[in-house]
Amino acid sequence: MKKTGIVQENDRILFIGDSITDVGRSRNFDGDLGDGFPFLLAAELLHRYPKSNLKILNRGVSGDTLAQLKNRWEEDCLDLSPDLVTILIGVNDVWQSFEKNPVPSEEELEMFEKNYRYLLKSLAQRTDAKVVLMEPFLLPYPKDRMEWRRQLDPRIQIVRRLAKDYHAVLVPLDGLLNAAGIVSDYQTYTGIDGVHPTLTGHAHIAKAWLDYVDN
Repeated sequence: MKKTGIVQENDRILFIGDSITDVGRSRNFDGDLGDGFPFLLAAELLHRYPKSNLKILNRGVSGDTLAQLKNRWEEDCLDLSPDLVTILIGVNDVWQSFEKNPVPSEEELEMFEKNYRYLLKSLAQRTDAKVVLMEPFLLPYPKDRMEWRRQLDPRIQIVRRLAKDYHAVLVPLDGLLNAAGIVSDYQTYTGIDGVHPTLTGHAHIAKAWLDYVDN
């Protein structure tokens, strides 16, 4: 794996997305990181760089789709002037779209890409932030989650394409978590719904981030 090590000692590091990032963070305390992978990563990064001036922020919002993230992008990302931004979003788009149609329309996918490009383009125009894109993921437990793949897979391809276009670090969570689930059972990592990580799942996500971002 190519060495990256892009974390700098004075970085303002932002994790932003949906419930997988949120994990119960308090809205009343700016520095609350929730109980998921952002908290685990903060602990590890502060351990790695004990004399640094790292500022680590969580702006995950449970239930958010990409369009909803776009609506709060100014306040929850750009206004914070981050140096390193990690985005994990998309599974709620899958969830909501699947309830209407198992197969996404071309218009839905085009809008998903357009909205995601807006985030990355505005970030590049307004900041010098380094960017990490994490694939939305889905594990096949329960088995009916396999039906969601027709909605998820094209969105993963969009995220991969955008990572290349914007020179972002890509963390291939979907493949990594599914591979781990084959070895140790899927519910070990995402419990009963194939989406929301257990503590073990969050630890796996944190390790993947470190492997690809600050190894």
